Amino acid sequence: MKKIFLIIAATAGLTACHKLDLSDPSGPSTGSFYENQTQLELAVNDLYRMPFWDKDNEFFSDNVIYRQFGNAVINGTMNSEDGSVKAYWLNCYKAIARANAFIANEGKAVGSAPASVITKLEAEMRLIRAYEYSRLITHFGDVPFITQPTSLEGAYDVTRTSKDKILNFIFQELDFASANLPVSYPTSDVRRLTKGLAFAVKARTALYMSKWQEAKVAADSVINLANNGVYSLYFNFPGLFLKDGETSREIIWSVPLDEKQKVYNQAEGWVKEFISRNAGGYGAYFPSFDAIDAFECTDGLPIDKSPLYDPRNPFKNRDPRLTASIVEFGTPWLGFSYQPHPDSLQVRNYKTGGLVLNRDSRGTTAGQFASFTGLLWKKGIDQSWADRLLEDNDVILFRLAEMYLTYAEAKIELGAIDQSVLDAINKVRARGYGVPVTAVGSYPAVKTLDQAELRKIVRRERRVEFMLEGLRYMDLIRWRLAEKVLTKPVYGLVDPAQQKRDKWPFAGVTPLDNDGIGDYSTFFTNGYIRNLLERKFDASRQYLWPIPQVERNVNPNITQNPGY
Repeated sequence: MKKIFLIIAATAGLTACHKLDLSDPSGPSTGSFYENQTQLELAVNDLYRMPFWDKDNEFFSDNVIYRQFGNAVINGTMNSEDGSVKAYWLNCYKAIARANAFIANEGKAVGSAPASVITKLEAEMRLIRAYEYSRLITHFGDVPFITQPTSLEGAYDVTRTSKDKILNFIFQELDFASANLPVSYPTSDVRRLTKGLAFAVKARTALYMSKWQEAKVAADSVINLANNGVYSLYFNFPGLFLKDGETSREIIWSVPLDEKQKVYNQAEGWVKEFISRNAGGYGAYFPSFDAIDAFECTDGLPIDKSPLYDPRNPFKNRDPRLTASIVEFGTPWLGFSYQPHPDSLQVRNYKTGGLVLNRDSRGTTAGQFASFTGLLWKKGIDQSWADRLLEDNDVILFRLAEMYLTYAEAKIELGAIDQSVLDAINKVRARGYGVPVTAVGSYPAVKTLDQAELRKIVRRERRVEFMLEGLRYMDLIRWRLAEKVLTKPVYGLVDPAQQKRDKWPFAGVTPLDNDGIGDYSTFFTNGYIRNLLERKFDASRQYLWPIPQVERNVNPNITQNPGY
């Protein structure tokens, strides 16, 4: 894939140049750098790597379970020494420091590089810097605000700046980026930052910070680009997350990965966590009951309100995005029939045509550690994962569907509900059903104009549309639902000997509250399911992450967030 070669080849030349990693970019390492177009491009390209674009782990939410293990977020144990917190902070500020160094030194290239090229590269750096500050203020609140190269001595005097002041800066930077970046590039294989991405970052940031007007305008700017043919929803929802979808015009920004270039997301151990045990994996990173219950029925009603829902056949009459996201029981998957029923001791091997021991049924000794809910992820996983035990899918960070739902949510919260809100939601929903938005009889088109009802609808829509894409955690945080959701137990299937066969896979219809959160307590009390893990989210402190202690050891002027 040329898009990989053109970008990664440039960054590969910089991997040995750790001098650009310095916290003090005014030192000798920058003295002879930034002097021509090639060096400017290398500096920008090095920030195209995943550590600087990483997204929140879905494991922080109620969508995913990893066997019977928790993490610092759902265990309520997050602290200032947490490794993931330190890595997040470090990567954000590393990118910011490099952007600051670039902007301070780009003038050295004047005369050897066209002014238009310098301005475009500066716009890319400003976009990246704005994105990193967006990640920081949404997770930590007030943070140190640095826009110039800082000496080691000067770094000791830095204090935290109001997130509101930084947010204004982020918006200004993204406005500069959107004004100076191209809509697209002449060579379609080249993947670089664009005007549309600047709008998209602004829309997401504004949404997360409850700046509804700014979110609406920025999302609408992306939608206008779509109306002019720059972006479009990819009609095949499951295929969007596979190789065929990597060049889709729905994607606003993704980080390109490719095995041939030895640039891939996860290798054997991690891949095995997702794929079935029959296919050689562990089936250990799997959907929760909460995740499957979030998908509406084909009449547009949640499972506890729809007469179409059958807990004995939970995939029937459901939003098609369910079977695109979670493997349906009794269907071919990675070369085998997937059937976790405790009495299904053998399954079909489609590669040989014969029957084999079912390692994905907890009814067999070989399947005792199979998915604890009986569910496996399907979204973004293809046969090649099982064949190669390696994942090199491009990592999608921003796509058009998010902009439609951001626009809708912002207008709902502004109380500016009109047909455009319904159109935005329905475009995303219709694509999930694989039909045109005008085919209102073929999908449950949203028609209500009631604000409270639309708020529930758009929140459900975001959950099922972006499941496993890293957006759920921040949705729980900004909607102030984490204290409700992440304090509920994680449930799974009981041992096969205790399983009531007439109640498989689900004992009944899960009651859902106004936020779409399931109540499984009755099923647990009656012995139909078991408690895998107790979630513990401390609402007094965990809506913000702790400032890493290593930073405060160096600079005591940086205060800590409450409760840490």
